[in-house]
Amino acid sequence: MSHPPGEAQARVDALLREQVQGLPAEEAVVLLATLANRAANELHKLARQEALARKGAEEWGNWAALQNASRNVILQASTCRDLANRIMSRLR
Repeated sequence: MSHPPGEAQARVDALLREQVQGLPAEEAVVLLATLANRAANELHKLARQEALARKGAEEWGNWAALQNASRNVILQASTCRDLANRIMSRLR
């Protein structure tokens, strides 16, 4: 069963709010930045797998583009995670 994109976003938004509710800002940024990094990694793995499986097919280009875009997200999310960890480590 598939969910409309808007419904998926609402579900994810609710999950994220639930995870950071009541946390100090420093802990919330570490959690969210780590989540962004791990989500980007999972997205990249799936996109790479599907691009390889669909090589030569009509939809290959979209999967390959998603693979490239998600690789860029990994780089940015890694920087966010590192900065969030730096913020948290200054508290210790």
